[in-house]
Amino acid sequence: MNTPESMKALVCHEFGTVDSLRLEKVKLPPFATDEILVKVNFCGVNFPDTLIVEGKYQFRPELPFVPGGEVSGVVEQVGNDVRDLKPGDLVIAAMGWGGYGEYAVAKAQNSFRIKSGGSLKEGAVLLETYGTAIHALKDRANLHEGETMVVLGAAGGTGTAAVQLGKVFGATVIAVAGSDEKLSFARQAGADHIINYQKEDLKDSLKRLGGADVVFDPVGGEASEAAFRALKPGGRHLVVGFASGKIPHLPWNLPLLKSASIVGVFWGHFWRNQPVDNRRNIHQLIQWLDQKEIRPMITKEFDLSEGVEALKMIRDRKAIGKIVLKV
Repeated sequence: MNTPESMKALVCHEFGTVDSLRLEKVKLPPFATDEILVKVNFCGVNFPDTLIVEGKYQFRPELPFVPGGEVSGVVEQVGNDVRDLKPGDLVIAAMGWGGYGEYAVAKAQNSFRIKSGGSLKEGAVLLETYGTAIHALKDRANLHEGETMVVLGAAGGTGTAAVQLGKVFGATVIAVAGSDEKLSFARQAGADHIINYQKEDLKDSLKRLGGADVVFDPVGGEASEAAFRALKPGGRHLVVGFASGKIPHLPWNLPLLKSASIVGVFWGHFWRNQPVDNRRNIHQLIQWLDQKEIRPMITKEFDLSEGVEALKMIRDRKAIGKIVLKV
């Protein structure tokens, strides 16, 4: 393949607002012996991307850097230690950052071949959201068939993934969001019940529905405590993120009195430290995608040059479903 020496990418030169990102021509990133170089077709857009640009994420890359945590595309080159992938393969891949460009580098252990007839667009949003959700429900909550799960932020990318996977796991799913439009979208994703927390008391509404065994919480803020108070004895509250921008302060007597658990979910740590377990999860997701058991709900597509606009939609919580960048 005639790989160019440079590419177009969205570049962050200083931590701060996403408005500072600029589309620039940069050198192709180098890749290690256990990594691959991907010619990108689509990039997934996720809330952690905004946090990394703002310098608020668990990891802070050296400046300047290219944000973007997941891509789909074609393998351009592979490192000397890579055995399972080759140039020309269609793949989906996740990385901490580096995705918002014409080329991206990913660890081979977190890159997955997809069928030639598979959707590169859908694949570009599978890893971050569905990878997080299956890790949360399977590995951290041990969600069982017949249990009831509450999903906060149910119309967002991770929320809709959790709704769909909850149904695959055989759970009753209660979707929580702040507008009727978002709740209608959650219904389309498969939710059994819906609650508009702007119009109803969340704790009382959940208790009327019988309470919850599991809470999937990528939102934080006031809704977290209300949902926790509606957990059944032995319930599990999954801490996935804080899209509201507010970290809840839960009274510690509540877990004691309810015999309930507060369970952290950090997919980035999981795939880096338990790659074999993560690959098992992702292969299951790819199978369910091929079988139409899950369906990424992409509502908006931007060009790479419009990446700032896409990130602002995510940051301001205006996005419904998933957003992608087309390269």
